[in-house]
Amino acid sequence: MSEQAVPILMYHSVAMAPNDATRELSVAPEAFSEQMAQLGDLGFTPLTTAELARCWRGGAPLPGRPVLITFDDGYEGVHRHALPVLAKHGFVSTLFVSTGWIRGVHDTGGGLDTMLDWDQVRGLAASGVEIGGHSHTHPQLDQLADDALWFELLRCKEIIDGELGGVPASFAYPYGYSSRRVRRTVREAGFAQSLAVGNALARRRQGPYALQRVTVRRSTGAEEFERLVQGREVARNFARDRALTKGYAVVRRARQVRRKATRSRV
Repeated sequence: MSEQAVPILMYHSVAMAPNDATRELSVAPEAFSEQMAQLGDLGFTPLTTAELARCWRGGAPLPGRPVLITFDDGYEGVHRHALPVLAKHGFVSTLFVSTGWIRGVHDTGGGLDTMLDWDQVRGLAASGVEIGGHSHTHPQLDQLADDALWFELLRCKEIIDGELGGVPASFAYPYGYSSRRVRRTVREAGFAQSLAVGNALARRRQGPYALQRVTVRRSTGAEEFERLVQGREVARNFARDRALTKGYAVVRRARQVRRKATRSRV
Protein backbone atom coordinates (compact mmCIF):
# COMPACT_ATOMS: atom_id res chain seq x y z
CA MET A 1 0.00 0.00 0.00
CA SER A 2 1.40 3.43 -0.93
CA GLU A 3 1.98 5.97 1.80
CA GLN A 4 -0.88 8.44 2.23
CA ALA A 5 0.11 11.97 1.27
CA VAL A 6 -1.53 14.93 3.01
CA PRO A 7 -1.88 18.46 1.62
CA ILE A 8 -0.86 21.04 4.23
CA LEU A 9 -2.01 24.42 2.98
CA MET A 10 0.12 27.42 3.98
CA TYR A 11 -1.67 30.76 4.16
CA HIS A 12 -0.39 34.08 5.47
CA SER A 13 -2.57 37.17 5.24
CA VAL A 14 -6.28 37.10 4.36
CA ALA A 15 -6.96 40.68 3.33
CA MET A 16 -8.97 42.80 0.92
CA ALA A 17 -6.18 45.37 0.43
CA PRO A 18 -2.82 43.99 1.57
CA ASN A 19 0.26 46.16 1.52
CA ASP A 20 3.15 45.56 -0.86
CA ALA A 21 5.10 43.52 1.71
CA THR A 22 2.38 40.87 2.01
CA ARG A 23 0.53 41.12 -1.31
CA GLU A 24 1.93 38.01 -3.03
CA LEU A 25 1.27 35.74 -0.06
CA SER A 26 -2.08 37.24 0.88
CA VAL A 27 -5.41 35.76 -0.19
CA ALA A 28 -8.55 37.77 -0.85
CA PRO A 29 -11.39 36.99 1.61
CA GLU A 30 -13.74 35.88 -1.17
CA ALA A 31 -11.07 33.55 -2.57
CA PHE A 32 -10.47 32.04 0.86
CA SER A 33 -14.20 31.46 1.26
CA GLU A 34 -14.36 29.76 -2.14
CA GLN A 35 -11.36 27.58 -1.33
CA MET A 36 -12.88 26.36 1.93
CA ALA A 37 -16.12 25.58 0.07
CA GLN A 38 -14.05 23.60 -2.45
CA LEU A 39 -12.51 21.54 0.34
CA GLY A 40 -15.97 20.73 1.63
CA ASP A 41 -17.30 19.85 -1.83
CA LEU A 42 -14.29 17.58 -2.46
CA GLY A 43 -14.85 15.71 0.79
CA PHE A 44 -11.72 16.82 2.66
CA THR A 45 -11.51 16.59 6.45
CA PRO A 46 -9.32 19.28 8.05
CA LEU A 47 -7.00 18.31 10.92
CA THR A 48 -4.74 20.37 13.16
CA THR A 49 -0.99 19.89 12.99
CA ALA A 50 -1.07 18.17 16.38
CA GLU A 51 -3.84 15.80 15.27
CA LEU A 52 -1.94 14.74 12.16
CA ALA A 53 1.21 14.12 14.21
CA ARG A 54 -0.67 12.04 16.77
CA CYS A 55 -2.15 9.85 14.02
CA TRP A 56 1.21 9.30 12.35
CA ARG A 57 3.05 8.67 15.61
CA GLY A 58 0.45 6.30 17.01
CA GLY A 59 -0.50 4.59 13.77
CA ALA A 60 -4.13 5.71 14.01
CA PRO A 61 -5.99 5.85 10.70
CA LEU A 62 -6.41 9.20 8.99
CA PRO A 63 -9.72 10.25 7.42
CA GLY A 64 -10.08 9.39 3.77
CA ARG A 65 -9.15 12.87 2.55
CA PRO A 66 -7.21 14.71 5.26
CA VAL A 67 -6.02 18.29 4.80
CA LEU A 68 -4.35 20.85 7.08
CA ILE A 69 -5.18 24.57 6.92
CA THR A 70 -2.33 26.60 8.39
CA PHE A 71 -1.61 30.33 8.76
CA ASP A 72 1.81 31.88 9.42
CA ASP A 73 2.86 35.06 11.25
CA GLY A 74 -0.40 36.26 12.81
CA TYR A 75 -2.16 38.73 10.50
CA GLU A 76 -5.36 40.36 11.71
CA GLY A 77 -7.35 39.12 8.73
CA VAL A 78 -7.16 35.55 10.05
CA HIS A 79 -9.56 36.63 12.82
CA ARG A 80 -11.58 39.10 10.76
CA HIS A 81 -12.01 37.15 7.53
CA ALA A 82 -10.89 33.52 7.93
CA LEU A 83 -12.40 32.59 11.28
CA PRO A 84 -16.08 33.11 10.25
CA VAL A 85 -15.53 30.96 7.15
CA LEU A 86 -13.81 28.19 9.12
CA ALA A 87 -16.62 28.27 11.69
CA LYS A 88 -19.26 28.06 8.95
CA HIS A 89 -17.74 24.82 7.65
CA GLY A 90 -16.75 23.43 11.05
CA PHE A 91 -13.10 23.34 9.98
CA VAL A 92 -10.16 23.24 12.37
CA SER A 93 -6.88 24.96 11.54
CA THR A 94 -3.48 25.90 12.95
CA LEU A 95 -2.10 29.42 13.39
CA PHE A 96 1.65 29.83 13.86
CA VAL A 97 2.38 33.13 15.59
CA SER A 98 5.57 35.16 15.69
CA THR A 99 5.08 36.42 19.23
CA GLY A 100 7.09 39.62 18.74
CA TRP A 101 4.79 40.60 15.87
CA ILE A 102 1.51 40.25 17.80
CA ARG A 103 0.17 43.60 19.00
CA GLY A 104 0.51 44.14 22.74
CA VAL A 105 3.13 44.16 25.44
CA HIS A 106 5.53 41.81 23.58
CA ASP A 107 5.38 43.67 20.25
CA THR A 108 8.82 44.33 18.76
CA GLY A 109 7.37 46.31 15.86
CA GLY A 110 8.39 43.84 13.17
CA GLY A 111 4.96 42.95 11.79
CA LEU A 112 4.63 43.45 8.05
CA ASP A 113 0.96 44.52 8.06
CA THR A 114 -1.88 44.83 10.58
CA MET A 115 -1.31 42.02 13.05
CA LEU A 116 -3.54 40.22 15.52
CA ASP A 117 -3.60 41.29 19.15
CA TRP A 118 -3.57 38.78 22.00
CA ASP A 119 -7.32 39.04 22.64
CA GLN A 120 -7.88 38.00 19.04
CA VAL A 121 -5.40 35.14 19.36
CA ARG A 122 -7.26 33.97 22.47
CA GLY A 123 -10.52 34.21 20.53
CA LEU A 124 -9.09 32.03 17.77
CA ALA A 125 -7.86 29.48 20.31
CA ALA A 126 -11.27 29.42 22.00
CA SER A 127 -12.83 28.72 18.59
CA GLY A 128 -10.71 25.59 18.16
CA VAL A 129 -7.75 26.99 16.23
CA GLU A 130 -4.49 25.33 17.30
CA ILE A 131 -1.92 28.01 18.17
CA GLY A 132 1.66 27.08 17.33
CA GLY A 133 5.02 28.83 17.52
CA HIS A 134 6.72 30.69 14.69
CA SER A 135 9.68 32.16 16.64
CA HIS A 136 9.69 35.52 18.44
CA THR A 137 11.00 37.95 15.81
CA HIS A 138 10.74 35.83 12.61
CA PRO A 139 14.45 35.48 11.71
CA GLN A 140 16.08 32.90 9.45
CA LEU A 141 16.72 30.41 12.22
CA ASP A 142 19.50 28.51 10.47
CA GLN A 143 21.53 31.73 10.27
CA LEU A 144 21.51 32.28 14.06
CA ALA A 145 24.12 31.36 16.63
CA ASP A 146 23.02 28.80 19.21
CA ASP A 147 22.15 31.27 21.96
CA ALA A 148 20.05 33.43 19.65
CA LEU A 149 18.29 30.34 18.28
CA TRP A 150 17.41 29.16 21.78
CA PHE A 151 16.12 32.63 22.65
CA GLU A 152 13.81 32.73 19.61
CA LEU A 153 12.30 29.33 20.44
CA LEU A 154 12.01 29.61 24.21
CA ARG A 155 10.77 33.22 24.23
CA CYS A 156 8.07 32.30 21.69
CA LYS A 157 7.03 29.28 23.73
CA GLU A 158 7.06 31.23 27.01
CA ILE A 159 4.88 34.04 25.67
CA ILE A 160 2.29 31.71 24.14
CA ASP A 161 2.10 29.75 27.39
CA GLY A 162 1.71 32.96 29.40
CA GLU A 163 -0.94 34.47 27.13
CA LEU A 164 -2.97 31.33 26.40
CA GLY A 165 -2.31 29.13 29.42
CA GLY A 166 -0.86 26.25 27.44
CA VAL A 167 2.46 25.29 25.88
CA PRO A 168 2.33 25.08 22.06
CA ALA A 169 2.96 21.62 20.63
CA SER A 170 3.63 22.66 17.03
CA PHE A 171 6.10 24.98 15.32
CA ALA A 172 6.68 26.35 11.82
CA TYR A 173 10.06 27.56 10.58
CA PRO A 174 10.09 31.24 9.51
CA TYR A 175 10.64 31.37 5.73
CA GLY A 176 10.61 27.56 5.83
CA TYR A 177 14.35 27.50 6.53
CA SER A 178 15.80 24.91 8.88
CA SER A 179 18.84 22.68 9.25
CA ARG A 180 19.69 19.58 11.22
CA ARG A 181 20.83 21.81 14.10
CA VAL A 182 17.63 23.89 14.01
CA ARG A 183 15.38 20.82 13.87
CA ARG A 184 17.24 19.24 16.78
CA THR A 185 16.93 22.44 18.82
CA VAL A 186 13.21 22.76 18.05
CA ARG A 187 12.76 19.23 19.36
CA GLU A 188 14.87 19.90 22.46
CA ALA A 189 12.90 23.10 23.12
CA GLY A 190 9.83 20.93 23.58
CA PHE A 191 7.94 21.24 20.31
CA ALA A 192 6.50 17.89 19.21
CA GLN A 193 6.41 18.61 15.48
CA SER A 194 7.32 21.33 13.02
CA LEU A 195 6.44 22.39 9.49
CA ALA A 196 8.68 23.53 6.66
CA VAL A 197 7.51 24.72 3.23
CA GLY A 198 8.89 22.59 0.38
CA ASN A 199 5.78 23.02 -1.79
CA ALA A 200 5.05 19.31 -1.75
CA LEU A 201 2.54 17.09 -0.03
CA ALA A 202 3.36 15.93 3.49
CA ARG A 203 4.28 12.30 4.04
CA ARG A 204 5.02 10.39 7.21
CA ARG A 205 8.54 9.52 6.05
CA GLN A 206 9.48 13.21 6.09
CA GLY A 207 9.58 12.96 9.88
CA PRO A 208 7.74 15.12 12.44
CA TYR A 209 10.19 18.05 12.14
CA ALA A 210 10.25 18.49 8.37
CA LEU A 211 6.65 18.18 7.21
CA GLN A 212 6.18 19.97 3.89
CA ARG A 213 3.47 22.41 2.91
CA VAL A 214 1.92 23.90 -0.22
CA THR A 215 1.82 27.69 -0.59
CA VAL A 216 -1.52 29.34 -1.38
CA ARG A 217 -1.06 32.73 -3.05
CA ARG A 218 -3.27 35.60 -4.13
CA SER A 219 -2.90 34.34 -7.70
CA THR A 220 -4.07 30.79 -6.86
CA GLY A 221 -7.27 30.26 -8.83
CA ALA A 222 -9.99 27.66 -8.26
CA GLU A 223 -8.63 25.13 -10.78
CA GLU A 224 -5.07 25.41 -9.48
CA PHE A 225 -6.28 25.11 -5.89
CA GLU A 226 -8.10 21.88 -6.70
CA ARG A 227 -4.98 20.48 -8.38
CA LEU A 228 -2.86 21.40 -5.37
CA VAL A 229 -5.04 19.75 -2.74
CA GLN A 230 -5.39 16.66 -4.90
CA GLY A 231 -1.62 16.48 -5.35
CA ARG A 232 -1.74 16.92 -9.11
CA GLU A 233 1.01 18.93 -10.81
CA VAL A 234 2.35 20.29 -7.53
CA ALA A 235 5.96 19.84 -8.67
CA ARG A 236 5.34 21.65 -11.95
CA ASN A 237 3.44 24.51 -10.30
CA PHE A 238 6.33 25.27 -7.97
CA ALA A 239 9.28 24.37 -10.21
CA ARG A 240 10.43 28.00 -10.39
CA ASP A 241 10.13 28.40 -6.62
CA ARG A 242 12.29 25.34 -6.05
CA ALA A 243 14.94 26.54 -8.47
CA LEU A 244 15.10 29.92 -6.72
CA THR A 245 15.17 28.24 -3.31
CA LYS A 246 18.07 26.00 -4.31
CA GLY A 247 20.00 28.95 -5.69
CA TYR A 248 19.42 31.03 -2.58
CA ALA A 249 20.40 28.06 -0.40
CA VAL A 250 23.87 28.11 -2.00
CA VAL A 251 24.21 31.81 -1.17
CA ARG A 252 23.05 31.29 2.40
CA ARG A 253 25.46 28.38 2.96
CA ALA A 254 28.32 30.56 1.72
CA ARG A 255 27.30 33.27 4.19
CA GLN A 256 27.28 30.73 7.01
CA VAL A 257 30.79 29.56 6.13
CA ARG A 258 32.04 33.16 6.11
CA ARG A 259 30.45 33.89 9.48
CA LYS A 260 31.94 30.77 11.05
CA ALA A 261 35.35 31.65 9.67
CA THR A 262 35.07 35.18 11.07
CA ARG A 263 34.05 33.91 14.53
CA SER A 264 36.94 31.45 14.58
CA ARG A 265 39.43 34.29 14.01
CA VAL A 266 38.03 36.42 16.83
